[in-house]
Amino acid sequence: MSRKHVARTTVGQRGDTTVRRAAAKKRFGQHFLEAAWVVKVVRAIDVHEEDTFLEIGPGRGALTRPLLEAASSVLAFEIDRDLAAHLRADLSPDVTLVEGDVLDITSARLRDVLHAAGVSRKPLRVAGNLPYNIASPILFKLIEWHAAGLPLVDATLMLQREVADRLLAPPSTREYGVLSVLIRHQADVERLLALPPGAFRPAPKVHSTVVRLCFHEPRPAPKAHGMFVAITQAIFTRRRKTLNNALLAFEPSARLAPAQALRTAGIDGSRRPETLTIAELVRLSDVFAAAAPG
Repeated sequence: MSRKHVARTTVGQRGDTTVRRAAAKKRFGQHFLEAAWVVKVVRAIDVHEEDTFLEIGPGRGALTRPLLEAASSVLAFEIDRDLAAHLRADLSPDVTLVEGDVLDITSARLRDVLHAAGVSRKPLRVAGNLPYNIASPILFKLIEWHAAGLPLVDATLMLQREVADRLLAPPSTREYGVLSVLIRHQADVERLLALPPGAFRPAPKVHSTVVRLCFHEPRPAPKAHGMFVAITQAIFTRRRKTLNNALLAFEPSARLAPAQALRTAGIDGSRRPETLTIAELVRLSDVFAAAAPG
């Protein structure tokens, strides 16, 4: 056993008696993973010795400690000042702890953090037990970081089951929508593990799912990413209408009639938004992008 491994084991044992006393705070949506489920989640993450992890919401350190044991390094983002103080005392210097809201971390700020930690050139894996109320914004934040050129490889995350269902939903289903399209445009999504309410304390009123996102370049790549996002958001707010009618509220339709745009894209205007595949949405956005001024 290496000297580093011995140090980390000692830190984990001390932390078990300190951080566990911290009570869950409702305003942060905290539900702490029970010890009996930690092994299953870590197995699902599939940690390797060379891995560098970004952990979102380490909480009491249930996942942080096994990640530290098995991986090369861990950077953790914690919004709760009290928990951050406990973790900083118990886990330092083996973990780089960033205190604050992960949604406020820009790609430039994250680059600075990675540089300071000496891991700016390493592939990054993400793990986390995401608060249910901000899971979708965090997913979009990860996509934003990846699109900005940060070396994110994958993310293994605990989500509310309904959010996981939306991520994985195929076209022509009720769950398929903006989240399905914009996340899967840049990441493959896999369901790994189901977690009952009793896997957490306090127990939430919903079931949870562990999913893995494997990031990739946009497939297919749109001519204008902003146009693709805008048209996806616009038509899914009117998902019960036909495409001919749903596009009437889309601002670029003032320059290019919906019927003409749909005809050029080879899409039947009598279809509903929820039937469009990601490739068809990109094709339609490309038509509007080609018609945009300048």
